[in-house]
Amino acid sequence: MTTSFNLHRRTVLGAIAALSSGLAAAQGKPETLQTLRIGLQKSSTLTTILRTRGTLEQLLAPLNVKVTWHEFTSGLPLLEALNLGNIDVSADVADTVPVFAQAAGANLTFVAQESPSPSAQAIVVRADSPIKTVAELKGKKIGFAKAAGVHFLLIAALEKSGLSFKDIEPAYLTPADGRAAFERGAIDAWVVWDPFLAAVQKQSAVRVLADGRDLASYQRYYLAGTPFAQARPDVLRVFFNELQKAGVWVKQSPKDAAALLAPVWGLDAGVIELANSRRSYEVRAVVPAALTEQQRIADAFFAEKLLPKRVNALDVPLFKTGA
Repeated sequence: MTTSFNLHRRTVLGAIAALSSGLAAAQGKPETLQTLRIGLQKSSTLTTILRTRGTLEQLLAPLNVKVTWHEFTSGLPLLEALNLGNIDVSADVADTVPVFAQAAGANLTFVAQESPSPSAQAIVVRADSPIKTVAELKGKKIGFAKAAGVHFLLIAALEKSGLSFKDIEPAYLTPADGRAAFERGAIDAWVVWDPFLAAVQKQSAVRVLADGRDLASYQRYYLAGTPFAQARPDVLRVFFNELQKAGVWVKQSPKDAAALLAPVWGLDAGVIELANSRRSYEVRAVVPAALTEQQRIADAFFAEKLLPKRVNALDVPLFKTGA
């Protein structure tokens, strides 16, 4: 009788498992738990908000997806990790970074774009520096992160002043190393983006030689590995929608946003408010017409022999945010 009962019990449990599996398949939900690996950096404001609130973990659980977070110092190593398949999705990187990734043959899909925030990056010197104009940077040592948006800002500012990249001595530095070098006088100028820009403006005596206005739009991009974008568009749509909501919230509630980010970033809330005031945080779908400046960036870097080959900025998959 016991054997008969056990057989009956196993039959019932098997039927339940099969039914659950069938329901999951019918609902488009994978039977096995999958992981969404998101890469971000300190300037990834909206993604940091989602991470801090646990928003994606809650929304993706019904899709049988868990989330892991991976932090990088700047955009170039972030996209290198994406290209190598070490992460699935990249939080926002400056417009310059995808150009380098494309030149390296990366198989990436543009998921979203933040509308321009030109004043959120700038060339700064110490307040007591004798340098008063960009033209006076000739022969000077300038610190910045390679392939970051500030790299293009520097090229554009030099060109406008009649100089080329070869007229300066570049020092490729992460934001943390750049700040240290700047404050001890190891570099003559520093090109940096928010919130690092806001931090040095609030905490040190500096002057801005030029920001991105009339030079570089500074649009930031969210990307995914193309295989992941093709396999899980449902996950990317959740990600896109929540980025949009977070962007609206930051602009509508600047003090609340600064209070949320301050302990996470280890920065004063006033610094964060200043930084956030200069970012648009308007998340939108990427369309070919919006990639005009990407081509200008690519051409500028190729002309300076900083890219190994010409890049067609339009030759990249664009994620469709609609169902």
